[in-house]
Amino acid sequence: MNLKTTFSWLLPSFPKRKPVRLQYLPLLCALEVCLSSAFAATLPSDLIGATEHFLEQSVTEYLQRSEIHGRHEIQVNSLDPRLRLAGCDTPLNVSLESPAQPVGRVTCRVRCEGSSPWTVFVPAQVRLYRQVLVATRPLSRNAPIQPGDVILAERDVGQLTQGYMTNLSQVAGKKLTRSVQTDQVLATTHMVMAEVIRKGDQVVISARSGGISVKMPGEALSDGGAGEQIRVRNTRSQRIVRGRVIGPGAVEVQM
Repeated sequence: MNLKTTFSWLLPSFPKRKPVRLQYLPLLCALEVCLSSAFAATLPSDLIGATEHFLEQSVTEYLQRSEIHGRHEIQVNSLDPRLRLAGCDTPLNVSLESPAQPVGRVTCRVRCEGSSPWTVFVPAQVRLYRQVLVATRPLSRNAPIQPGDVILAERDVGQLTQGYMTNLSQVAGKKLTRSVQTDQVLATTHMVMAEVIRKGDQVVISARSGGISVKMPGEALSDGGAGEQIRVRNTRSQRIVRGRVIGPGAVEVQM
């Protein structure tokens, strides 16, 4: 009797894979975007945007705090497009590295304080335009400044390293210590008080105490501009005193 052995293999049965329902596709796509952004590099455009936002806030606060009236422009320098930094899982921290105030050429420190920390320095230019005094014509050294010699004009004060003035009253009664050209910005270092009294001039010395006022003739022993202290001699008593110039030929002393 021939025995015929029959072997059979039972293949494991796998459950059929259910197709992904269409309503889940948006969730899967959103998850993919989140994962990719979490590991994305920080690009130069991210650094520039963060720096611009920080400087805009800093300049606005500085102008309000200092009560400065003017307009400003911010330009962040271009960065190397090949720059690649690790993606930051915390908001970028931006601070002003130099100078002390956000005007002129500035440098900002941009930091990532997340799981992959890094620091980058980003240069920028902040232009602050204000109305400042400029010469209307060429003016010579020692020339007293007249009302028509200066006007207010808009300039970028971040470029005015020697200083500037913003009010016409700042040049009243003053003279130039150097020659200036048309449209040149005037600075306080360019001028001193103009002498309204010169040494040897005959002056009137006035002294006040309460409601009492006394006047006497005198002689100026030094030059002086309005508001300055000079030495004068009382020509009656020959006494020498110090007084404040209050105008042409007039000196006031304390009693």
